[in-house]
Amino acid sequence: ERAGETAQAGWQTAAEHWAGATHVASFALSTAKKLGPATPALTGVNEAGRALLGQDLLPLWSPDLPSGGRSRRRPRPNREPVAVYVPACVNAMFGPEPRDRGRLYVKHDVKATTVSGVQSAFEFLCAWAGVALRVPAAIDSLCCGTPWSSKGMTKGYERMAATVLPILRSASDNGRLPVVCDASSCTEGLQRMVEHGNLGDPGNPDDSLTVVDCIEFVADYILPRLPPLPKVASITLHPTCSSTQIGLAPYLVRIAEAVADTVHVPVDAGCCAFAGDRGLLHPELTHAATRPEAAEVAAANSTVHASCNRTCEIGLTRATGQPYRHLLEVLADQLHGA
Repeated sequence: ERAGETAQAGWQTAAEHWAGATHVASFALSTAKKLGPATPALTGVNEAGRALLGQDLLPLWSPDLPSGGRSRRRPRPNREPVAVYVPACVNAMFGPEPRDRGRLYVKHDVKATTVSGVQSAFEFLCAWAGVALRVPAAIDSLCCGTPWSSKGMTKGYERMAATVLPILRSASDNGRLPVVCDASSCTEGLQRMVEHGNLGDPGNPDDSLTVVDCIEFVADYILPRLPPLPKVASITLHPTCSSTQIGLAPYLVRIAEAVADTVHVPVDAGCCAFAGDRGLLHPELTHAATRPEAAEVAAANSTVHASCNRTCEIGLTRATGQPYRHLLEVLADQLHGA
């Protein structure tokens, strides 16, 4: 309600040029990563900008942030797809865990691919299982709308929804194919967008579309097709707020049990307070929110740590010092070793 016309107009413009906005964010992170913390000008300009523009507008860069991600575009499948895949834009802005340099996977009839990040991991898993995916041609311009809805930027949200819903209806053959997303908060955002339906008639949900998270999709449709996998000794999971909200907990545990002898879900697991961009604007929020969980994670001393949302993974990596990756990246690793 407090959002002014200038802010509304700015966010609406971002919605209209979202591909460019995500490319700029990715480029900025990659450039900062290359310059590194040894460049005083980088941190100096960043801190000066925050002092001038405000801490709620300009993010605080730190060396633990990853490089930028890659374009989400993919060629058309060469056979009939079984799902529409909507890679989340958060993974295009934030690259994978910096300590994960990617692994070259070659297996049977699956094309050689370097798996680094959840998008390539999910595609590798589906290719192994013989499951074809359709990625909308305009994917780089699409978003679940959460960056707008969470900030009350209604005009930008309406603009994004007016772009996304027709494209998903077309790509899914009017709902014949499920829509799969690979970041739990974005899956929840897309589900909410579908529930709201056409923005001109917000009380009329778009019942033709079914949106599921990649964790649920893999647990139900991919995992049963995989061979028995070698297991790591133990894995600690971080269920995110959105994964809890949309009921992913049993699917997370099912996949984790396929890759680890012991699965640990911290009793003190809660909101990491990264909340999209809040952890970049106010790192002290994440530091405070994750303190109890970080202590439990340290005591568990698991072999592997995983979650299902990129920014939450960054927040937990900061909090614990352990590299958190998407659970499907861990599954792809173990499949490679099978």
